[in-house]
Amino acid sequence: MLPEETRRRRTGALRAIPLTAILIGLLFLLLTVMVISVGVGAVSIAPGEVIEVISGRVAGKPELGSLDFIVWELRMPRVLQAAVVGAALAVAGACAQVLVRNPIADPYVLGLSSGAGVAAVLVITSVGVATFGVLLLPVASFVGAAATGIIVAATATSRWGMSAGRLVLSGVAIGQLLGGVMSFLLIRSGNSDATQQVMFWLLGSLAGAQWRLLLVIGPVIIVAIVLVAMSSGRLDLLGLGDAQAAASGVHPGRSRVLVFALASLMTGAAVAVSGTIGFVGLIVPHIARLLVGGMHKRVIPVSALLGAILLSSADLAARTVLASSELPVGIFTAAIGVPIFILLMRKNRAMALS
Repeated sequence: MLPEETRRRRTGALRAIPLTAILIGLLFLLLTVMVISVGVGAVSIAPGEVIEVISGRVAGKPELGSLDFIVWELRMPRVLQAAVVGAALAVAGACAQVLVRNPIADPYVLGLSSGAGVAAVLVITSVGVATFGVLLLPVASFVGAAATGIIVAATATSRWGMSAGRLVLSGVAIGQLLGGVMSFLLIRSGNSDATQQVMFWLLGSLAGAQWRLLLVIGPVIIVAIVLVAMSSGRLDLLGLGDAQAAASGVHPGRSRVLVFALASLMTGAAVAVSGTIGFVGLIVPHIARLLVGGMHKRVIPVSALLGAILLSSADLAARTVLASSELPVGIFTAAIGVPIFILLMRKNRAMALS
């Protein structure tokens, strides 16, 4: 790597602070937000009581009555799912920006959300979620996202491997096509209730969080994030361009397929249980780079924790701003993330992938 490239990648507002200290601080902030989020609701619960109930559950102590049910059964799955989905979208966003070598890319530029959306619309307007239970919608959404990922990858891959240009063009083109299919299905249904449910899902919601959903997607997302972190060296080289990656002994086409598969897996799992939540995958990787530099061994774990914090905070706002109803969480990811992004961008004029 050239000295200038090395210097740029090691810049960052927190470059003098060890990564371990940064991660501990972010983890503490995430846990604080999660405890507050669990305690806030129609029944307010003090942070000490929240911690007592959770500690008792973890230690296998007897249940503590109604508070135990509210904390553990109703609120904990949602709070944990917000953290997991936020981490997945943030890390997938970092991968997408490297894959297409475009700093304004996010996971949805790959067309995965459109595939999940078409599947969700089919289920809601044709079959009905209640027909086969609550698991039908996330399963169908994940299958739709996975199928779209396979089609995009096949379209973008040639005998020389997967190229960044073909990937972004394929993702955008197929996403637009599926968006048209989604609109057609909505118009054809003529069901205003189904249309409202679809629109709410497309704007993102964690209202359907359950332990059984979390136990399915949680391990998948965590393993994918770990594998991306282990591939941070490949991400660094891909960010420098195919020629530099090849000169360093990394096959850019094969590496891009691996990273694309992991990003697709995380995005598909996240969209399946939360709908399409925008801005997290776009904003968080940039904030991470501005804070800790462009080396992905630092960017990936910091992005995961920042994404979890952002979505947990946004979901808390979505549940509490209007006491009589719940708002789509995507509104608040934009409201929270964009001002922070603009502030950091103004303080750091050079915004790039490295």
